[in-house]
Amino acid sequence: MELRGFSEGYGGRVASWAVDAKEVALLSGRVEYPFPAELRTTWRTADADIHSYLLFDGERPVGYGEVWLDDVEDEVELARIIVDPEVRGRGIGAELVRALLGPALDAGYAEVFLRVVPENAAAIRAYHQNGFVDVPAGLMEEWNDGQPVPYCWMRYDGEQVDAGELRG
Repeated sequence: MELRGFSEGYGGRVASWAVDAKEVALLSGRVEYPFPAELRTTWRTADADIHSYLLFDGERPVGYGEVWLDDVEDEVELARIIVDPEVRGRGIGAELVRALLGPALDAGYAEVFLRVVPENAAAIRAYHQNGFVDVPAGLMEEWNDGQPVPYCWMRYDGEQVDAGELRG
């Protein structure tokens, strides 16, 4: 598996991986299904602090995720992580998270976070396997204030997993 930078030619394919309105909302912010055709080429922001990646199995893209850099908060957030439905349940999500941690940690920020809907048990397992831990309940409540849904917020704990293993 290889992590590569995202190119716009894959937008339609990644959009097609969203199997219901909830997954469309997580990728685009719009609760619609199927993924709105007019968003397929514009759903990714051109923000310089957002880096988009595809995980490839050979020449086939199997996962997508973003690394959001925040200079003000001195943190990175892994976001919009999705795996091709044809390969879900095979550990690709965990591998994608490990791959995304490479550029996230290399960015040199103090903290790495992510958020996930609490009912996504498979994703939460993948995040725990890769050294993420839940933030304290009070902080989670604070961060969820104003969010469209209540998320499970997680922080990367480098002591849980050897960061060298993640890059290697």
